[in-house]
Amino acid sequence: MLTIRKFYALALLAVSFSQSVLADSAPNPASFATFRKQFKTQVSYEGDDRRPVGNSPGSLFKAVRYPSEVGTLAAMLTLDPKDGKKHPAIIWITGGDSNSIDGTTLSRGMPRSNDQSALAYQKAGIVMMFPTLRGGNDNPGKHEAHFGEIDDVLAAADYLAQQPWVDPARIYLGGHSTGGTLVLMTAEVSKRFRAVFSFGPVANLRSYGKLMPVNFDKMNYADQIARAPYYWLPSVQSPLFIIEGVSGNIDSLELMRSKSTNPHIQFLSVKGASHFTILAPGNDLIARKILLDDGAVCNIKLIENEMINELSKK
Repeated sequence: MLTIRKFYALALLAVSFSQSVLADSAPNPASFATFRKQFKTQVSYEGDDRRPVGNSPGSLFKAVRYPSEVGTLAAMLTLDPKDGKKHPAIIWITGGDSNSIDGTTLSRGMPRSNDQSALAYQKAGIVMMFPTLRGGNDNPGKHEAHFGEIDDVLAAADYLAQQPWVDPARIYLGGHSTGGTLVLMTAEVSKRFRAVFSFGPVANLRSYGKLMPVNFDKMNYADQIARAPYYWLPSVQSPLFIIEGVSGNIDSLELMRSKSTNPHIQFLSVKGASHFTILAPGNDLIARKILLDDGAVCNIKLIENEMINELSKK
């Protein structure tokens, strides 16, 4: 969790794989939720980080546990400000081992050039929840390579909506890298979130190589297609922003852009930014937009030039 990984030269195999998913036997790409309900994955593995989440210095967050289909899972959650108000909230999924988090590291923040903490939201007064997922930290279950983990993210949203200081109509979802891919896939399953912000995802989980210890060549067809998020882009039914720096993992973004006609999805390729430097300016900008997004429906709009301007700020 929060380990810097060089994703710039990921070997995308999604293009060749797309030839098979367009076969007559492929499921309807507009129904990822239905596909998942009818399919049980055969993929699972033990995670490397089985330590407890740890503490949040200065009580920035509190450790909680939320219910899921595999048992109670750990999370870090913003403290109740006790001001009697309902606040907007965001669930953030970290990169690297997205199933595990380090509560101590998250609370410290990071350099602006690589701020994977996403603390811009907490600093803006937005409630933050960092959920752990099945098989991560000291949780029950096993990793499923972004399959069952989607259900855990949705369970975290249900828990967050029940907190007295959270506005259940203004819950957002964001994530970076592997976390960005998971939130993208969650947006393909559910319109539960007011908007979703996916930083640096991949078009096909094959691209992660050894980062996910599974053998795609030996996977059955359904397990492979369940982990090809570019295929399920037609399923998205609520605002989704896919964001990456031009010098980052941009090939995946452009592949998905070329295949999508979904009006709910916006792709932002940001000049002058990388897979990591896009995070601080991007989250600063989004946090401000969330505070202004208080109408009946989401009114957030992002443009690439806004993020380019944010890059120049210290």
